[in-house]
Amino acid sequence: MEAEGLGWLLVPLHQLVSWGAAGAMVFGGVVPYIPQYRDIRRTQNAEGFSTYVCLVLLVANILRILFWFGRRFESPLLWQSVVMILTMLLMLKLCTEVRVANELNLKRRVFSAADNKDGAVRVPPGRSFLDFDPHHFWHWSSFADYVQCVLAFTGVAGYITYLSIDSALFVETLGFLAVLTEAMLGVPQLYRNHRHQSTEGMSIKMVLMWTSGDTFKTAYFLLNGAPLQFSVCGLLQVLVDLAILGQACVFTRSPLKPAPHTAHPASTKAL
Repeated sequence: MEAEGLGWLLVPLHQLVSWGAAGAMVFGGVVPYIPQYRDIRRTQNAEGFSTYVCLVLLVANILRILFWFGRRFESPLLWQSVVMILTMLLMLKLCTEVRVANELNLKRRVFSAADNKDGAVRVPPGRSFLDFDPHHFWHWSSFADYVQCVLAFTGVAGYITYLSIDSALFVETLGFLAVLTEAMLGVPQLYRNHRHQSTEGMSIKMVLMWTSGDTFKTAYFLLNGAPLQFSVCGLLQVLVDLAILGQACVFTRSPLKPAPHTAHPASTKAL
């Protein structure tokens, strides 16, 4: 009787916990980019944020959405990809505007110092996606060029997926490519620490945030029966996070040489 009496409380409580976990999955990955976005707007300086992070996350989440058409998985994971894509586009828009404005201001200061007689300002040459110049790839002068590139990639990948959707091998490979791309986000930090034999400039609190977020995400994958690709991705991310924490412990106890200043790790990893 007592168990039946508690049933009315446990059922909605379980539902509330499920909704909370789903919400954390959808929006948790973009949380680190909120202070990053605000800092860039406040300082008008995007040098500390690598737009290649946006590239990696855009590719990974576009592939994940295409994977959903071949093998359906939890809806929160699908919406997580949509939210992440929108967030990365917002970051790209802000970074592009700030970088182009700073380049123009630098040109103005240079010509002002040189006491240019005609007072004309030479605008830096525009770099466009349609130039197809590999030297300027993902370093264009307009946000519209990034949108064109993303749409082109989505169209090509979507068309290939449409033609191969009946191939189980292709669908599973697509899933592994999507999650493996995202799982590799922490590797550059791991390599940087190993190369410099130092973790100077790296926030331990941020790495702990990575580890807790990736652990929660992996547990969510396992408990909700997500496709194998997601569980493998989560476990790999946790291992990379633990390796970085191990580096911090080792290099803090026995520092070998100072490392040059680097950008805050918040710009190189997503939860």
